[in-house]
Amino acid sequence: MKTSTTRLGVDIGGTFTDVVLEIDQKQYSTKVLTTYAAPENAIIDGMQQVCDKAGIKPSQIDQIIHGTTLATNALIERDGAKTAFITTEGFRDVIEMRTESRFEQYDLNLSLPQPLLPRQQRYTLKERLGADGEIFIPLERSDVVALAGQIKQAGYESVAVGFLHSYINDAHEQLVRDVFSEIIPNVMMSLSSEVSPQMREYERFNTVVANAYIKPLMKSYLSRLEGQLRSEGIGCSIFLMHSGGGIISIESAAEFPVRLVESGPAGGAVFAATIAAKYGLNKVLSFDMGGTTAKICLINNQTPKTSRVFEVARTYRFKKGSGMPISIPVIDMVEIGAGGGSLAQVDSMRQIRVGPESASSEPGPACYGRGGKRPAVTDADLVLGKLDPNNFAGGTIKLYPDSSKEALLDALGNTLDMDAVTSAYGLVEVVDENMANAARVHAVENGEDLADYTMIAFGGAAPLHAGRLCEKLGVDRLLVPTGAGVGSAIGFLRAPFSFEANRTVYMKLSEFDPSAVKNLLSELESEATKFVRTCDEASEIIPEFKVYMRYTGQGWEIPVVLTKHQASAPDKETFQKLFEEDYASLFGRVVDGMDIEITVWAVNSTTPSEKVAEVERITSGKAAKIESTRSMFDLALGESVPASVVLRKEMKIGEMVEGPSAITEDETTIILPTSRRAVKQPDGCIDVFTKQ
Repeated sequence: MKTSTTRLGVDIGGTFTDVVLEIDQKQYSTKVLTTYAAPENAIIDGMQQVCDKAGIKPSQIDQIIHGTTLATNALIERDGAKTAFITTEGFRDVIEMRTESRFEQYDLNLSLPQPLLPRQQRYTLKERLGADGEIFIPLERSDVVALAGQIKQAGYESVAVGFLHSYINDAHEQLVRDVFSEIIPNVMMSLSSEVSPQMREYERFNTVVANAYIKPLMKSYLSRLEGQLRSEGIGCSIFLMHSGGGIISIESAAEFPVRLVESGPAGGAVFAATIAAKYGLNKVLSFDMGGTTAKICLINNQTPKTSRVFEVARTYRFKKGSGMPISIPVIDMVEIGAGGGSLAQVDSMRQIRVGPESASSEPGPACYGRGGKRPAVTDADLVLGKLDPNNFAGGTIKLYPDSSKEALLDALGNTLDMDAVTSAYGLVEVVDENMANAARVHAVENGEDLADYTMIAFGGAAPLHAGRLCEKLGVDRLLVPTGAGVGSAIGFLRAPFSFEANRTVYMKLSEFDPSAVKNLLSELESEATKFVRTCDEASEIIPEFKVYMRYTGQGWEIPVVLTKHQASAPDKETFQKLFEEDYASLFGRVVDGMDIEITVWAVNSTTPSEKVAEVERITSGKAAKIESTRSMFDLALGESVPASVVLRKEMKIGEMVEGPSAITEDETTIILPTSRRAVKQPDGCIDVFTKQ
């Protein structure tokens, strides 16, 4: 990927908007509060700040890469456009019936999440395609015309179309779009055959509905953003980070906004993978904690784990199966409502609960002094001495400890007969244990032992909690990179241009057709490459081939990676061997005598990842200069202890800090528990490890 001289990375989070300006590898960064009414305003404000720091004009920026939680928030808050869904007659209720599985087996009062669209906004047409794409019942144009009249009269802004088996044959979906473009040309259209051309109706229908639901919002926002930037004299290209860990054009993002749902966290995973490559680490636990959520991702062999389906807006304590499935390429991670702004309360069983509700940036935690009355994680961190009230966010935001204490007592202490410090202790232990449990479950689901892993922490709140999290998980080593407080925005600048094209074409190995396979993979490669070329016209493009296979009769597939040669000269024996090797690796054995089938084919076209130089680790050195001392609560010891305060920018390479201590910088603070010590590495990383 061609590296522009002056590049801007922007990440809109639930509480803060992070902005990073990179000029010939030198970085300038800032954090500003997210402006919910007009998110582009925070971007302009942050951009001006970093340009002032660098001594340049915004017009000198060559490239902007952006990630945002706006799409995710619209789905969670049900704040999208008035949307209609059109499907095959008899399948109107698929998105409400779900898969009929119980995500909490023993809850007799289980309440399933409501579908994104109520029944009166779901319409049907008489048509039917077979699983092989053959037309059983043709779609009559007159029926489409009549339905278009109803949609127009109802005043819908956006329409999602998802017919049975349209991933094989999109003729009926295309007919609907053609008719609607004539009768109601201003309505936005989303076709499942374009958004997610994969089998499984529930996931595919839900994905196209989500895309249509947020499309007007995201198109409007991206148009306003582009207009504001142009008015600032910025004429450079604007790109968006997508959920799979790559970059797409602003035009593609506006057309397929559902691919942006995990764009911010994806940038963080790319950032962690870059650090893993620098240190030659093959087993990394990426920990990203911001103002609203915490994200945990496993990175093996310096590559984040990916998936075809993920859930957004989980409603049952973040339990798998309780959310809205989105069927797109995505970096696989677990996300929980545990950020600096996550609010605490006492439940009916007199237990402290934290999140998923967040104070966000408006009004923010009680300590912000902006009208918040309920205690957030940041309030507890402040009371426990982790934060300096006069030097938060580089001194741009003054914190009020008395407001935090009052909120903690009102919400927790008075009910549970605890003082403010004990209330803060309980709150932080609960949120840390929630994150530790999420990490343990994620590791078990992937067959991994976290004791073998190194944690990489970033995001404004992660370095405050990572040391304690390592203690709970038995992880010995923690890396906090330079720019950790704005890690996702830096990750955007490290990501390649990429796009994954996928399609469901069912094929048994006993009926393997090499010619058809070769043509299908070639078509997908051309489709993916075409998208990448809208972003980068010159760089080398590397295709990555993947097929999803299973034994006949099984419900789910496993991904099998193909080389370029295996994709261009496919043969049955190679496919079977690759599948059996991967299957045995996952499940310990193969199943003899069973036919194997392929359900989904995927090609990801990507520009080369940025090359990084490995860092030679330093494990000891002289003591760093102590700026001051303050009382800080050590959670493992359960008591306040005298802690040293060290300025990160004053630390020299190889200098060591002993816990308990706080290593401070403008965008975050690294908390070292008594059990840990830290050394500054040659690239500026703070390497935290267990005392011997």
